[in-house]
Amino acid sequence: MAEREIPGEYLEGYAQILEEVAATGRRLSRDELSSRRALGERAAEAGFGLRALVRTHLTATREVWPRGQDDSAEEALSAVQQAVDAFAEGYERAQRLAVRQEEAARREFIDDLLYGRSDLGRLAERAERFGLRLSHEHAVAVARGPVAYDEGDAVPRRVEQALNSRFGNRSILLTTKDGRLLCVAPGHQGEVLTHFAKQAHAATDGGQVAVGRPQSGAGGVVQSYEEALSTLEIAERLGLDDPVLHAAELLVYPVLARDRQAMSDLVHSTLGPLTSARGGAEPLLETLTVYFDSGCVAAETARRLALSVRALTYRLERIHKLTGANPADPAHRYMLQTAVIGARLLDWPAEQL
Repeated sequence: MAEREIPGEYLEGYAQILEEVAATGRRLSRDELSSRRALGERAAEAGFGLRALVRTHLTATREVWPRGQDDSAEEALSAVQQAVDAFAEGYERAQRLAVRQEEAARREFIDDLLYGRSDLGRLAERAERFGLRLSHEHAVAVARGPVAYDEGDAVPRRVEQALNSRFGNRSILLTTKDGRLLCVAPGHQGEVLTHFAKQAHAATDGGQVAVGRPQSGAGGVVQSYEEALSTLEIAERLGLDDPVLHAAELLVYPVLARDRQAMSDLVHSTLGPLTSARGGAEPLLETLTVYFDSGCVAAETARRLALSVRALTYRLERIHKLTGANPADPAHRYMLQTAVIGARLLDWPAEQL
């Protein structure tokens, strides 16, 4: 692609400055330096490259270079240095301002996108600027680590570099929100979020990643994001330690938690009697939790709890006696297991129902 020609307006006054300096040996005045900075800012805002601008200045320097005045060469070189340095300073200042404005616009867009704010038409228009087409399906993956992360931190940069090196300019948005890493990708490109999960898990030293289901439209991004957040919360309450969790595979838990009052009633009526046991409900509730997590295999449950099989059998019998429900009986098992899941979701008995 041919490089755009630099208009003469960005060299305004430059030749005159050099001629005067060559003749008098003076340094550039404050006003002259300010004018160079202002021209540098204007050139940056117009989108011209700094290398081309510097090359244009050097070309102009050759044209007005003092001939046959050896004693003025040093002053001329000093003037060139001052002028180009001031010009570059203004250019860089404009670039930094543009970057800050871009970051602010990006952050505002991300906040509006994830909170479902702003006019949907306007949001979709802004989304295209960041590579997203909200008319299509998108899915969101959320990663949490041992510490909170901001966009400029090393961990998000490392993950972003890994995604860019593999997938290039696909419609991917990588950002941070509330200290977590987020990746928004087209719903049909599951390999993107799979790779993000792998990279984020490694970069966050074993952090956990949740992936929401693909959803359509601007509201779909919010839904997928909230699903991923809810999945992380459920994993924390249930003690799920899988490195990658998919909301689609854990839909039963949000369904169970949706009617809090009904779940509270189930936990209270089914497991409430365990509070009368010696030592409280916690040991027996833990026994049920591990028993169900172990596939109701007594030997494996005993191993995980560091108990003998006989001691485990005694605990299960005690639970049967207190609750009237036998954990080993398939007819009672579903109700007990659902109540145990509810207790973990509601943080019972630590929290009163």
